[in-house]
Amino acid sequence: MADRDWRLIVGGRSRQADGGRTYDVECPATEAPLAAAPDASASDVDEAVRAGADAVSSWRALDIRERARRLRALAEAVREHAEELALLDALDSGNPVSAMRNDVAWGAEVLDLFAGFASHLGGSTVPASPENLHFTRRSPFGVVARIVPFNHPLFFAAAKIAAPLMAGNAVVLKPSDITPLSALRLAEIASGILPPGVLSTITGDGPAASSALVRHPLIRRIGFIGSERVGRLIQRDAAEVGVKDISLELGGKNALIVCPDADLDAAATGIVNGMNFAWSAGQSCGSTSRVLLHSSIAEKVLPLVRERVDAIRIGSPVAPETQMGPLASRAQYDKALQYIDVALAEGATLFHGGQRPQGEGFGRGHYLEPTIFTDVRPGMRIAQEEVFGPVMSVLTYTDLDEAVAIANGVDYGLTASIWTRDVSTALSLVDRVEAGYVWVNGSSRHFWGMPFGGTKASGIGREESIEEMLSYTELKAVNVLV
Repeated sequence: MADRDWRLIVGGRSRQADGGRTYDVECPATEAPLAAAPDASASDVDEAVRAGADAVSSWRALDIRERARRLRALAEAVREHAEELALLDALDSGNPVSAMRNDVAWGAEVLDLFAGFASHLGGSTVPASPENLHFTRRSPFGVVARIVPFNHPLFFAAAKIAAPLMAGNAVVLKPSDITPLSALRLAEIASGILPPGVLSTITGDGPAASSALVRHPLIRRIGFIGSERVGRLIQRDAAEVGVKDISLELGGKNALIVCPDADLDAAATGIVNGMNFAWSAGQSCGSTSRVLLHSSIAEKVLPLVRERVDAIRIGSPVAPETQMGPLASRAQYDKALQYIDVALAEGATLFHGGQRPQGEGFGRGHYLEPTIFTDVRPGMRIAQEEVFGPVMSVLTYTDLDEAVAIANGVDYGLTASIWTRDVSTALSLVDRVEAGYVWVNGSSRHFWGMPFGGTKASGIGREESIEEMLSYTELKAVNVLV
């Protein structure tokens, strides 16, 4: 399935990268080559963008109900290929195939979601003067770039093209060089549903293809998901060549606050679920990787957390019983190990994990146990910097003012989770915590239609909602004088 002739999809046509260049994609469970992916050049990117520019006029002129119908057809096609796409992602990313089946289903759901938002693309009338007609309308940008990460390959590939396509744009999709296969397969599937040029997929080793896409003069709208460092590089590269509209979903060092009155059993489950150990090995920007326990309950909660973490089944990502697979790459694995060393050097206590799992089958692959540190202080690097791996920090607090100060005392502000039975306490904390997406007595779960995005260094813009679709349009004011 994975070992086949992978090609770029450019302008509705399957072809090799310029010069036939490829690069090896690794299976993180075996550390062996999985496939050879096309290594696109700047000329490949240019062809994809120009194909989109040629196609976008007819796409934006298409009856909006027909655009919605095409998105729904793509959603159904994704569902029809669900097992294939989930297995590609399991092999490519290391995430369990059971979790990737959910990712595929959610990608199809988001395509359906935006198809249902078609009627929201209208403008409004404004009573700017009594004798004239004043109204607004929305226009697509043209060709937009969507650059997505490795942790949920097919979900991001499918879900993040939905809003710009529904808004009438053509899209050039650039998946991570670590996990390019399901995005290439999605483009093949879409080629029979979307007009040629409306969706092109570019893959490449390293930042060259992404940089060429960001800097292309016909690209005026960019949506990026990834690290803060790369997000700032994209802002810089874009600003050097033009004025571009950019949305960024970046990192997180997210706080989960457990109040003394919380349901401690439910909170312990929420702590483990919120860390996304058993979905993406903690490789999620929304993971609640800082757990803030009131000092009066810490000794009660921690054993409950250990009990739940001990029950997580680690193994091959393609095994049906596996709940947690390896990290996606050697770089991610080494980074997590480095942070474990840093945490120990700074005086944190290793409460659980911290090493390669024991037993048969773990001699190779980027496997790391779920890792929990206690006695963490707010100023430690492990409490300030995003690990993007299965490493959780536990801190304690004595009152809510201290909890809020700890929660807000980082550069990021993506998600937060609050556990309490008191409505007043919950609403007060919701207001005071600096985060764009907040759960009360919950964690990890996304609700389609609710705007997802962060504050501070966690990004700009909102996704998974009407706000995302409207962000792929420009507002035009029309004044008809009579």
